[in-house]
Amino acid sequence: MSDDHVYMTLAEGHDDSDARWAFGTGFEDPLHGVDTTVPEGVDAVELVALCAALGDDALVLAQRLAEWVTRAPELEEEVALANIGLDLLGQARLLYARCGQVDGTGRGEDAYAYFRDADEFRNVRLAELPNGDFAFSIVRLLVLSSWRLAHFVELSASPDPVLAAIAAKGVKELTYHRQYAAEWTVRLGDGTEESRARTEVALESLAPYWEELFVAHDVRDAVTEDLRQVLGAAGLPVPQAEFLPGAGRQGAHTDHLGPLVTEMQSVARAHPEATW
Repeated sequence: MSDDHVYMTLAEGHDDSDARWAFGTGFEDPLHGVDTTVPEGVDAVELVALCAALGDDALVLAQRLAEWVTRAPELEEEVALANIGLDLLGQARLLYARCGQVDGTGRGEDAYAYFRDADEFRNVRLAELPNGDFAFSIVRLLVLSSWRLAHFVELSASPDPVLAAIAAKGVKELTYHRQYAAEWTVRLGDGTEESRARTEVALESLAPYWEELFVAHDVRDAVTEDLRQVLGAAGLPVPQAEFLPGAGRQGAHTDHLGPLVTEMQSVARAHPEATW
């Protein structure tokens, strides 16, 4: 398999490797010096809804990635997936904190993460699906990171300076997430018959949920181009599927979200206001 994969172009323009991990090097506060006042002309209700939804996407996917700890095929991948999850958790924390600043309630990030019921979450359904096998999780990560990256690129010019700063930090992280998932998609598609078959099944299983992403935020052209490059390099077909009705942004979730949220919130609910 050639090392000169087409997907390497996905990383062009975003080569700050020190910014890959939420809790890695630097420990820089992305909001240092940023005015937290909601600018005139920005709808506070819409801003809270957007930040909460993006936070929910990140938190739920981070929880799914955490389930790979002790289960990943190699220790290196276990660490990589856990760190990608930490990046997403860091994004969720910043977004939830912005919600609390804007909504007038003063709610902190824990209130958004641990003390809302599953039907109050507004994440896209693709994030909440069970992990399946490694190929399924990798393809899901590829699609979601491509979509989220394109969204964050646009949000980095948001009239809300806090959201713009969060998005700018996230662009660096999500660029790596997309690259990691792209590399593995190519390895699996261009690997053994078994790995290729599993990746094709993953693509076909996930494709019905893709349209929901573009309804939530239409960056279809950017995501389609990403997938075209990666799947082309892997020798994999672009799946065709009927859209699965429903939308997590409207609170219409699969049956898988409830158990995930219950497990995630179990300690916080059992010991409210506890400190560690």
